[in-house]
Amino acid sequence: MKKKILYILGGLVALFIVIGIFGPKPEKGAVQNTDQDIPTVAINSEIENGDPVVSETSSTSKVLKTTTDTNSYRYYSVSSVVDGDTVKINVDGTIETFRLIGMDTPETVDPRKEVQCFGVEASNKAKELLSGKKVRIETDASQGTYDKYNRLLGYVYREDGLFYNKYMIEQGYAHEYTYNSPYKYQTEFKNAQKLAQDNLRGLWSPNTCNGNTTSSASTSTPTTTTTPPPATQSTGKYYTSSASNTKYYAPESCEYWKTWSTSNLRSFNSLAELQKVYPSRTLSPQCN
Repeated sequence: MKKKILYILGGLVALFIVIGIFGPKPEKGAVQNTDQDIPTVAINSEIENGDPVVSETSSTSKVLKTTTDTNSYRYYSVSSVVDGDTVKINVDGTIETFRLIGMDTPETVDPRKEVQCFGVEASNKAKELLSGKKVRIETDASQGTYDKYNRLLGYVYREDGLFYNKYMIEQGYAHEYTYNSPYKYQTEFKNAQKLAQDNLRGLWSPNTCNGNTTSSASTSTPTTTTTPPPATQSTGKYYTSSASNTKYYAPESCEYWKTWSTSNLRSFNSLAELQKVYPSRTLSPQCN
């Protein structure tokens, strides 16, 4: 009887050993399931400081990150231009309205106001620069996410590098505009406005609004005063360099252009001709 019991126990032990050797094994790296819920996060496709940007998913807003890595920029299609300082952008299938930070153009669509001086020109320039284009969006934590009209706030850059907000101020289509608190590019935009004022560009010209855009476009009449162009805008050729890191142009009267490499030097018969090819170039500080 004892021998039978020992045979049975020995058989059971052998069976367990066989099951342990040939039975299914857990996959390497498998994590034991728990009853805890694991929070879901979304990883933005852009990179910030070399690391993935991780943000909680949200059904009410989209996180639009910016980066210094040009290969990681995300570009979105401009759906429509409302006016010079407001655009609609298709952000991953959703049309979002953006109020552009640091700039203000004369009104053309506000039902409470008449069309203001130089408003139509600013709106037309905005459509020329942005309609059908793709842009990247830069937000500014100092200004918050939305304005009081629930419009998203941001700066926009075209694919060719044109910084739209600054360009509109610099060319006299917009005023520099500080809402409540200083913003990231405030100093840069104020300098851009001074450049436009000094060169009597756009709305600063005595032949348009002379800086006062609050008057109605229908009642504004150009002054008969004729003002000669500033020395830096004199007739003659304009120069810039074809090098990708060049930011400036120089008129013929300013010898700064002679410092550029002759192999990269480009000349144009007018400023308009130059800016058609290089719209983001600005007057060299050496020529002021």
